[in-house]
Amino acid sequence: MPDSIDASDAMIDNWTKRLEENAARYQALADRMQDQSVTERSKDGTVQVTVDSRGLLKNLVITEAAAGKRMAEVSAQVMQLVQRAQARIPELLQQAMTETTGTGDQAAVEIVREAQSTFPEPPPEPEPAFPEPDRVRRFLPEDNDEQPRTPPPPAPPQQQQPPLRRRRPTDNDDDDDFGGPILS
Repeated sequence: MPDSIDASDAMIDNWTKRLEENAARYQALADRMQDQSVTERSKDGTVQVTVDSRGLLKNLVITEAAAGKRMAEVSAQVMQLVQRAQARIPELLQQAMTETTGTGDQAAVEIVREAQSTFPEPPPEPEPAFPEPDRVRRFLPEDNDEQPRTPPPPAPPQQQQPPLRRRRPTDNDDDDDFGGPILS
């Protein structure tokens, strides 16, 4: 009987030791990921975004050069860059796991799979969906570049109504209340 108690104690000690080691490795992974961030920059360098390891936007930089772009184009560019940055998080997580917990652990595999479903690859970059405007509108008094405006079409002519005819006074008109005293 003493051998089975000693064996049970050793087995429990071994489990406890493995749990403590795993907890330490996962804490190291969490600490490492806490400081990670991903930065993406637009091709023309006018927009830059940074997201943290949870995928939250931490920094957004829009340069003065973006002032010449349409705002719809700039906002679409920001969203695309955020998606690209978030899509790199599973890669960072995989790298951090390789260095801390190892890749053979089932929990580590599940964590990476969850990150990949949360932050999928962004769709390919579409062609510019915002055509250039036909002309630029300026509201400065010295600008004479605007094309002349065409006057609005004339209003349709109104139909003329026949003139009103007056009734000729007759002798019986004394009975009406017009022109006479109100109280009689």
